[in-house]
Amino acid sequence: MSEILNETETAVPADLLERIEKTIGKIRPYIQADGGDVQLVDYKDGVVTVRMYGACAGCMALDATLTDGIQAILIDEVPEVKEVRLDDSFSGFGNY
Repeated sequence: MSEILNETETAVPADLLERIEKTIGKIRPYIQADGGDVQLVDYKDGVVTVRMYGACAGCMALDATLTDGIQAILIDEVPEVKEVRLDDSFSGFGNY
């Protein structure tokens, strides 16, 4: 099985990252319809880290989008995922 390194240089099976990306791809059109976007940043120990762009970066509903949307679907479709966190080291304003 092929593996790649995530940002923390921990080996993550490529098929796991592909399943996470595929699931995010299902959510992305709904987020883009509201003027935003989402990007997978990292996966480590059951935690997916994402970046939010455009209108999502400053949206008051961001927490709900993360937990009730992105996290709920990822946990449902990718059993290895236990939590989704926002990459707070990045500001997505103006980068959409």
